[in-house]
Amino acid sequence: MNPIRTARHLLAEGRGRRHFPPRVLDAIQRAIAAAERRHRGQICFAIEGALPLGALLRDASARERAHEWFARLRVWDTEHNCGVLIYVLVPDRAIEIVADRGIAAQVRADEWKSICTQMQKSFAAGDFERGAVEGIAAVGELLARHFPADGGPRVNELPDRPVLL
Repeated sequence: MNPIRTARHLLAEGRGRRHFPPRVLDAIQRAIAAAERRHRGQICFAIEGALPLGALLRDASARERAHEWFARLRVWDTEHNCGVLIYVLVPDRAIEIVADRGIAAQVRADEWKSICTQMQKSFAAGDFERGAVEGIAAVGELLARHFPADGGPRVNELPDRPVLL
């Protein structure tokens, strides 16, 4: 267990809500809805303000937590196997993208990493809204390329509203 990381998480209470106030959550929700009109995929945006003590004690990485939340939020359970989770772990300044097997087979890991890097740059500058909205747009572009809308009725399988964990 890293004592500096532990302290950062224990002192992070409210930071997720401070960086992602209702106005930013609304912008993220609109960005997801707009992106999903262009493809058959599903985007879920999750923000974890701090790790719980159990996760800290086992030194869970942001990637591990993203996979846990991918399962808990049932992002994997979409009709076309093309759900994507954008996960933000605020105290670690970490962003992870986890894609279901349908899209993961089509998109290279470096493409996801590039989106995370761009989001991190905006977040580091304090612009959480821009970073999130641009990240969602970039994920939407990849999904539109590989899973374009087919003109049929679209069922919104995952809520567009970001999840504060």
